[in-house]
Amino acid sequence: MPDQDKKVKTTEKSTDKKQQEITTRDYSDLKRLRCLLNVQSSKQQLPAINFNSAQNSMTKSEPAIRAGGHRARGQWHESTEAVELENFSINYKNERNFSKHPQHKLFQEIFTALVKNRLICREWVNRAPSIHFLRVLICLRLLMRDPCYQEILHGLGGIENLAQYMEIVASEYLGYGEEQHTVDKLVNMTYIFQKLAAVKDQREWVTTSGAHKTLVNLLGARDTNVLLGSLLALASLAESPECREKISELNIVENLLMILHEYDLLSKRLTAELLRLLCAEPQVKEQVKLYEGIPVLLSLLHSDHLKLLWSVVWILVQVCEDPETSVEIRIWGGIKQLLHILRGDRNFVSDRSSIGSLSSANAAGRIQQLHLSEDLSPREIQENTFSLQAACCAALTELVLNDTNAHQVVQENGVYTIAKLILPNKQKNAAKTNLLQCYAFRALRFLFSMERNRPLFKRVFPTDLFEIFIDIGHYVRDISAYEELVSKLNLLVEDELKQIAENIESINQNKAPSKYIGNYAILDHLGSGAFGCVYKVRKRSGQNLLAMKEVNLHNPAFGKDKKDRDSSVRNIVSELTIIKEQLYHPNVVRYYKTFLENDRLYIVMELIEGAPLGEHFSSLKEKHHHFTEDRLWKIFIQLCLALRYLHKEKRIVHRDLTPNNIMLGDKDKVTVTDFGLAKQKQENSKLTSVVGTILYSCVQHLSPRSPAPALAT
Repeated sequence: MPDQDKKVKTTEKSTDKKQQEITTRDYSDLKRLRCLLNVQSSKQQLPAINFNSAQNSMTKSEPAIRAGGHRARGQWHESTEAVELENFSINYKNERNFSKHPQHKLFQEIFTALVKNRLICREWVNRAPSIHFLRVLICLRLLMRDPCYQEILHGLGGIENLAQYMEIVASEYLGYGEEQHTVDKLVNMTYIFQKLAAVKDQREWVTTSGAHKTLVNLLGARDTNVLLGSLLALASLAESPECREKISELNIVENLLMILHEYDLLSKRLTAELLRLLCAEPQVKEQVKLYEGIPVLLSLLHSDHLKLLWSVVWILVQVCEDPETSVEIRIWGGIKQLLHILRGDRNFVSDRSSIGSLSSANAAGRIQQLHLSEDLSPREIQENTFSLQAACCAALTELVLNDTNAHQVVQENGVYTIAKLILPNKQKNAAKTNLLQCYAFRALRFLFSMERNRPLFKRVFPTDLFEIFIDIGHYVRDISAYEELVSKLNLLVEDELKQIAENIESINQNKAPSKYIGNYAILDHLGSGAFGCVYKVRKRSGQNLLAMKEVNLHNPAFGKDKKDRDSSVRNIVSELTIIKEQLYHPNVVRYYKTFLENDRLYIVMELIEGAPLGEHFSSLKEKHHHFTEDRLWKIFIQLCLALRYLHKEKRIVHRDLTPNNIMLGDKDKVTVTDFGLAKQKQENSKLTSVVGTILYSCVQHLSPRSPAPALAT
């Protein structure tokens, strides 16, 4: 088929010729652009531009063509250059490795001419039409995607000039409203500074030029793309401690909190990441507190976006190092929200976008589409969820340094929630799982350091694992200290792991009631004393949580025989009935009911959220801390008010007032509890019996050489 072969050869020849023409044309276009850019501004007959005090030439639109339809040579030259710049930006919008292109020398010459003869040539900038300057910026942006050109820009002194122009354009944009092409200019300039800041060694160039100050000012931009551009550039800068310090010296936190409170999801996400980085600086954490940022941050914990949540939680980790902020987080419900995230019963979403990809998409005008379309696979969601849960464990670790916070974690079933995270799962990402286990073990170890929680952990771990857990020591933050514990746990055989899982389920406070006593469901064991146990209970027909004390009537303290015991019980019930009916004071526990069942006395009372004063003493001692004088006075005054009410108004003597019977709740609210040995003193009578805890009795009452008078308390 010779004719067909001939036809094919003709087609191939035609295609080759066409391709050769395109290639030749492309290169000729580059050479033409290079020639145009190498024309010095002083040799161009550019039209003069009128100035006024409110505007700069960079925001001026191109002047009208002269009357009669004739263009001056300078205007024709300028228009040709503008067209060639636009063609360049279209033809090479997808090129990234200009330094490896066959025509790399030509590209470098064009870039050098753009910087030397346009960007840093003040005469040209002052006279250039707004659209022309924008096209120069666009071409610079495209070429600077290649790291080699970023170094060339620095070497030619272009960064300082670019920073000055950005400051001028930003000032006019923020002060006088949007001018022609202003938004596009700012978007391109913020992109260039983000690319520079993406490289560690180049960040100093940006801060030396002062561009970071303008970027901070642009956080007040009305246009979303300008705002995102500045956020992306600042987030890249804040990766370096030196740059963080310089950014944190500026008034930035108030604007960031406003964005977190009011703007769209993507703006919030980038702002949270920037604030996370900046919170390494003490003054930023102080400003978060000053501008009441905690409620704003906690409101974001309701989001379902993993990256936003992760950044917000790590901000909380850093700010809650301040004791007052730690308390504020609890008051605003932060502990409950963190535990809710840990329970894993929420459906999260996320995306793969990075700072670099978002910056490129923003400059190209497609950032929203990129952000919304990059959904993660279930496996990726799971791995990101592990990272978020590890962050939540880190936040709770810091929060439980406050004893009241630690008590709330326990009350909210937090030990069970965190303990579930230590269980290994071989089907999951091993590195992510092991790291989460370390963070969970650390949170549990900090909770264990609070004395009243220790019986819980003895029920969870086998002996050898429990020994390693104890040997780590109190309040050890170094996460590597928990790796041995994780390795030991993961090497256990299946039956041993199953037993630990069952032990963890046994401390679940939300499981079905273990038993009923009278009309009350037993939910949890709160503690034990010399006379019995205390349980957390709920009435069958109610929702309120109560405390119920169980007193074993066979205790020798109630008598040697049944007759003595019955007499003691009648007296106790009688006294408690009087107390129940008479005591109404904010610093005295409320009693609701007493009843007998199976040789045991049950006393139903108010459930006090907090921890005994004795446990606060132990905890502070282990941390090598002390009560402040203000705190001591606050506790002491409340205690005096409670005792004055009991003694003077109700003539009731507690007779067993110890640190373990004084509860400290939210904001150190004092509540006197355990009136099991209390007695109401009758008029003109004396109390002669010696009862109570010996270690807290007056010395003279225990002396064998003196009679035992009535105890004052």
